Amino acid sequence: MTDVQDKPQDEPLEDEENAAPAYGLNDEIVQEIQDAIEREDAAFIHEQLEDWYSADTADLIEQLKPKLRLPFLQIMAGRLDPDVYSDLDENVRDHLVDDMDAAEIAAFVNELEIDDAVDVLEDLEEDEQRDVLREIPADDRAALQEGLSYGEDSAGRLMQRNLIAVPEYWNIGQTIDYLRDTDDLPDEFYEIFVVDPRHHPIGTIPLNHAMRSKRQVAVRDIMDEEQKLIPVDMDQEDVAYLFQQYRLTSAAVVNADGALIGVITVDDIVDVISEEAEEDILRLGGVSEDDLFGSIWSTSRSRFLWLFVNLLTAIAASVAISFFDATMEAIIALAVLMPIVASMGGNAGTQTMTVAVRALATKELTAANMFRILSKETVVALLNGVVFAVLIGAIAWVWFESSQIGMIIATAMVFNILIAGIAGMLVPVTLDRMNIDPAIASSVFVTTVTDIVGFVAFLGLATFVLL
Repeated sequence: MTDVQDKPQDEPLEDEENAAPAYGLNDEIVQEIQDAIEREDAAFIHEQLEDWYSADTADLIEQLKPKLRLPFLQIMAGRLDPDVYSDLDENVRDHLVDDMDAAEIAAFVNELEIDDAVDVLEDLEEDEQRDVLREIPADDRAALQEGLSYGEDSAGRLMQRNLIAVPEYWNIGQTIDYLRDTDDLPDEFYEIFVVDPRHHPIGTIPLNHAMRSKRQVAVRDIMDEEQKLIPVDMDQEDVAYLFQQYRLTSAAVVNADGALIGVITVDDIVDVISEEAEEDILRLGGVSEDDLFGSIWSTSRSRFLWLFVNLLTAIAASVAISFFDATMEAIIALAVLMPIVASMGGNAGTQTMTVAVRALATKELTAANMFRILSKETVVALLNGVVFAVLIGAIAWVWFESSQIGMIIATAMVFNILIAGIAGMLVPVTLDRMNIDPAIASSVFVTTVTDIVGFVAFLGLATFVLL
């Protein structure tokens, strides 16, 4: 028998070429699968996807040509991990479930964790949702209906109902026996919750502590009484902050009476952090998270309002310029240099605004430190303004052979970048205080401020000095 190590290192093993992707997909694999779907080669596809993770399979479905997605599901009927549906982009999943009947949807929904199942169900139309729920056994249906009753993006939507809770008068031996004898254990859990007779959580025992303790040790003697309890209606962004701030792996969810009703684990929070970060980035650009796989009409419609608002702000900037039309007619160099002032101010403002929006989202920017950070951003803006003012002033002087034009654009540059830094901080903070999402509206206001201030400062100075 030839030892594997005897093969040349640059020569792949026999099965490596057709192996499942270790981290994500590549174009070659996607193309091979598409070709196999078109020639209806089910055996090839089954062999290729045998050991794939659900997330990789979901990525594959998203990358397939839309016309090949349903044939792929038909080929994989009975072989597809239900988690694939929860990993899919919402638009792609909606397209697929539109061609399924209620029983087919219920079949995979009932195999998902409660929180993932709720995510799938909440995207269905109400009548379709009711039809699917009717196909699900009564006990599971009640849990799903309870999950759907909580607000979107709340802790209630994130939590898992399946957890381990024991009374405080038990000892470790009883707890371990319970874990061994219970069939309905969570797939993954990190700690055991200790509850009082009213089912209120009074402490936790990390699983590793339980395994290291003697059987006769009382639960109350080793439980950690310090715990972070999450109200069922808490926003998922605040939940994510708690996990990040206190390095939690799991946390109990309680109802209005303080009773334990669920648990949130860190794997769910990783998804939330990713979603919130993606949402902030997309909103800064005026696009939505479903733009990639959405229809042409829905994508165009979602972007229209943002572009319309930007049109209005551009008109406002143009109106400001119109007040100096005589100045621009007299000195053509101003028309050439004017966009530089506005562009530099806009970029400087966007930098500060991006930092501020993210700091607000992570609660790092507060009333206590706002003045200090604003002062820092002002100094940074002033330093950058001076450097670029000297640079562009010298260029304008040489270009147009006029020291006055060089001084005008240099002064306007310093002023606009300074205002941009201040606006980039104050606009998001002000919007946040007004309970308006700063990720959505900040860039419109900051860009408007930097454009108008830049144009007015530059043309106003030119009018005063040159005319």
